Amino acid sequence: MSKSPEGEHPQKAFGWAARDKSGVLSPFNFSIRVNGDNDITIKVLYCGICHTDLHQIKNEWGNSVYPMVPGHEIVGMVTEVGKNVTKVKVGEKAGVGCFVGSCGSCHSCADDLENYCTKQILTYNARYHDGTPTYGGYSDNLVVEEHFVIRFPENLPLDAAAPPLLCAGITVFSPMKYYGLCKPGMSFGVVGLGGLGHVAVKFAKAFGMKVTVISTSLRKKKEAIEHLGADSFLISRDQEEMQAAIGTMDGIIDTVSAFHPLLPLILLLKNHGKLVMVGAPNKPLELPVSPLLFGSGMGGIKETQEMIDFAAKHNITADIEVIPMDYVNTAMERLTKGDVKYRFVIDVANTLTP
Repeated sequence: MSKSPEGEHPQKAFGWAARDKSGVLSPFNFSIRVNGDNDITIKVLYCGICHTDLHQIKNEWGNSVYPMVPGHEIVGMVTEVGKNVTKVKVGEKAGVGCFVGSCGSCHSCADDLENYCTKQILTYNARYHDGTPTYGGYSDNLVVEEHFVIRFPENLPLDAAAPPLLCAGITVFSPMKYYGLCKPGMSFGVVGLGGLGHVAVKFAKAFGMKVTVISTSLRKKKEAIEHLGADSFLISRDQEEMQAAIGTMDGIIDTVSAFHPLLPLILLLKNHGKLVMVGAPNKPLELPVSPLLFGSGMGGIKETQEMIDFAAKHNITADIEVIPMDYVNTAMERLTKGDVKYRFVIDVANTLTP
């Protein structure tokens, strides 16, 4: 007979969980393992809300296991370290992103690309090495193997930088670096100005590129130009504007999770230009995207640390709305409607109460 979530491990934990595909979250008692020699225990301070959380709690990708504690944009205070740990000390800040385990021996892991490991263990809605479920950051504490913890520079604010950058940040930073879309003077397009897109604009400007935000309407033009510093704004439904921009961009990052045509975007590229897909539509596009997304929606631990350090150097943070834990279901409803600018972050430490 399987044990209850409260009885699987010695240490008690508390969070908010979805019990079924309704996606409604409510208080949940569970347990976490004892801190091992190579582990770090983190008291969660903030956890971002990612669009992936919405897909998962509602089982929109067909792989959800309940009860589910979401959250893979986690930052907190280190409260315990194992005897072999050297990365962080008790009292320091640390983060956890999209995954908490991998095989450690395949070619992907050897190349610091744990995000492509076929035995990758996601931060929630997965099984750890011992077969017990992983629970995410909508909770008070978690125990994570040292390798999968990210150090945080002191100048980065924990709410606006840490949570969103650990998912949205690395999701755009990784392909921009890998495909060379990070050179001063390049023409770079960002499709969609949401949680991913607004951070992509900030990174692109920090790299010194000429940035064009591509959107379906004028609604976000002022925000893109005046607040985020984009150089230009292109309306994808305006045929004349799109025609005039054909063949002008070195690269485009597409962050949109809704159905949309790809050919008009491809036509905007120069010869040998690159279109990078990081959105996750729940309906097939004209070009199948899912096989291209595995691993590309994040980055390896080494690269994630590089991204965080780069963000600290250039003072890059996400634009957020901090919410209490008991607002999370309303936040999910607003997220469904796209009513957030640009990322919800849960103030776990101050608002998670049994």
